[in-house]
Amino acid sequence: MYKITEKAALNPTVTKMVIEAPLIAKKAKPGQFIIVRPFEDSERIPLTVAGYDREKGTVDIIFQIVGGTTMELNSLEVGQSVHDFVGPLGRATEVEGLKKVCVVGGGVGCAIALPVARALHEAGNQVDLIGGFKTKDIVILEEEMSHACTDLHICTDDGTYGYHGFVTGKLEELIQSGVKFDHVFAIGPLMMMKFACKLTEKYGIPTTVSMNPIMIDGTGMCGGCRLTVGGEVKFACVDGPDFDGHQVDFDEVIARNATYREFEAERKRDHLCRLGGGALNG
Repeated sequence: MYKITEKAALNPTVTKMVIEAPLIAKKAKPGQFIIVRPFEDSERIPLTVAGYDREKGTVDIIFQIVGGTTMELNSLEVGQSVHDFVGPLGRATEVEGLKKVCVVGGGVGCAIALPVARALHEAGNQVDLIGGFKTKDIVILEEEMSHACTDLHICTDDGTYGYHGFVTGKLEELIQSGVKFDHVFAIGPLMMMKFACKLTEKYGIPTTVSMNPIMIDGTGMCGGCRLTVGGEVKFACVDGPDFDGHQVDFDEVIARNATYREFEAERKRDHLCRLGGGALNG
């Protein structure tokens, strides 16, 4: 069993947990993920490694409470344990051979962007980190991100904090100001990554995206994270989750993900009822 040693609400829908898992902490690298099963009868979900402490033997996970399994995970408290915690899985993010990079995180994707930016910064790169959120009230990890980069840029869609606009607007502003990036890493919602890649392709900047958002099973068996990269079929959990963003067929992935929305909404209502988290009829 894997004990929860710390738990904190980063905003009303995003939670950070620190899990006691010394073997995983010993091997984990930025960009990799783990498989979590809160209870014996829970579904398994993949979550990116948001941080680790090799000396303490702990692994950080950050998750958004959006469905039944994340609701179950969030119901656990410090001192309790998750039933399964497996990893690290996936290919680690490549951080060597660069000098000036930009890491772009959208929403809870900043939880993945943080360890990537930290690794790049520790490798001696100059790192601009752009974190995008809808509004000031849901900004997360600002202090942690500020220590993981050379320059931090917070953006809000409504202008309540930092740059007023999308992360792509801030990225283009930096490029047009004369900043020369060797590479861009975009991590967040599919639509954000799609348009970040369109922008960087225009300026000829190599771009890596994390396809973690489409993973389900995490072992390549379900096929739910299938995507087309450069005309070839790949699986995010086995072949990634990092890919060349200019080669990813985002339209295909976005269209397929949309087919699950009604099913996911129904499961969320069911779990709210079972967990006692809400009354469905008033």
